[in-house]
Amino acid sequence: MVSIKLLKPYFIKINSEYIRIILAYQYFSIIINNKVYQFVPIEGQEIMINRKTSHVVNTETKFAFQKENHIIYLTLKKLSTLNDFTKQIKEIIKPFDVNVKGVNRNISSDTDKLIMKLELENIKSLIDLAIDSRDQKLFHQLSKQYYMIKNKRHLT
Repeated sequence: MVSIKLLKPYFIKINSEYIRIILAYQYFSIIINNKVYQFVPIEGQEIMINRKTSHVVNTETKFAFQKENHIIYLTLKKLSTLNDFTKQIKEIIKPFDVNVKGVNRNISSDTDKLIMKLELENIKSLIDLAIDSRDQKLFHQLSKQYYMIKNKRHLT
């Protein structure tokens, strides 16, 4: 049985079409038959997601996982069949997904409010990057997403 122990992006790159999740050693590990295997960037090291469809584009990319001297290779297609993998990917891309009309959770606690504010700050940073790279399309998409979330949740 295969399951995800840890999946955190090392870096996220976005443009108007794709969300690219860059992975690094110690940020991604899986459990196979109760043994933890660490991601090693000797093959693929990027998950590429279409922003409009939220689907993984590079499904044939192989990822290497190592435990001591034993290395196992899994394609993104295989990893995408794991529920915990797809759930974690959805959470990672949620702030960048073009189709997100707002966050669908109730903001009832101070922690949730803080998380929402941090997500908005993250989008503001991405807007700055879009301005720096003179990507007008991305700037407009991120600005629209920012104001939709902010207005829907009435945060200041």
